[in-house]
Amino acid sequence: MVTRQNDSPRTSAAAKRSSRSGGAGKRARGSKSTKSQSQGGVTSPRRVQGGVATSDVVTSAHVGDNAKLFARILALHVPPGSRVADVTFGKGVFWKLVDDDAYEVHASDIELKPAVVGARPSFLYADGIDCRALPYEDESFDCLVLDPPYMEGLFRRKTDHMAGSGTHAAFRVAYSNGRATEGEGEGEPSKRPRWHDAVVDLYARAGREAARVLRRGGALIVKCQDEVSANKQRLTHVEIITGYESLGLYCKDLFVLVRPNSPGVSRLKRQVHARKNHSYFLVFAKRATRISSVLDFSAGGLDRRV
Repeated sequence: MVTRQNDSPRTSAAAKRSSRSGGAGKRARGSKSTKSQSQGGVTSPRRVQGGVATSDVVTSAHVGDNAKLFARILALHVPPGSRVADVTFGKGVFWKLVDDDAYEVHASDIELKPAVVGARPSFLYADGIDCRALPYEDESFDCLVLDPPYMEGLFRRKTDHMAGSGTHAAFRVAYSNGRATEGEGEGEPSKRPRWHDAVVDLYARAGREAARVLRRGGALIVKCQDEVSANKQRLTHVEIITGYESLGLYCKDLFVLVRPNSPGVSRLKRQVHARKNHSYFLVFAKRATRISSVLDFSAGGLDRRV
């Protein structure tokens, strides 16, 4: 064994770091080695960050339709071949730009549109499935897609009170069977969640089922939109993010989808809130360790509620 007498403290520290990382012959993940450098007789490779310069990246804000953005979200967050349950399949518009054999897709809804069933031969269709009471086993899916009715105007006890006139007509066709609803839950119908609370209650019940059937590390993709209810601003995406944290679902990503055309209003007297022309795709990951986004500033410090 040869002991070097002229090693400087800097050289010794570098040698120790090299030893802890497995030696100079191993490259750091995501980096590559170039021409060697010599300091005090010790030779070590120069480490250079890997990757390439590009502007071809998935961004958080998009102008367009659901299909294009949904396909990019899948490519970013859901590996090919994953077992995916779209429990609010509707007309299947999300999947228009996704290859048939890219995933094992289980398409279901509480009432599937007749023209949809069998349109994608590789998909497995199931009608009469409520996203709040799924028939699947615990931890049996890699990904779940949830896009329920997110307008409180679709939750009405009389059909003539339901939303879906003017520029919102497409929402009634896509998100509703056109029938009145008495709401869900225990007790008398008059005491069940109403208006915007009925929307949040639907997301809560569906979220609990999603957390149950997702495997650890699985992805939950949720579509939602904020709304003004009873002249009060209701930030639905914030309510979902903070509420799902209690289920062990961490909001890993958020996408804003802006409609390409301008929304219209059939009867406007005086505008007091900005008209919503954007919606959200939220991507949650099922985690063992919970993360809280709920903060309390009232105590004068930074109190994060867990």
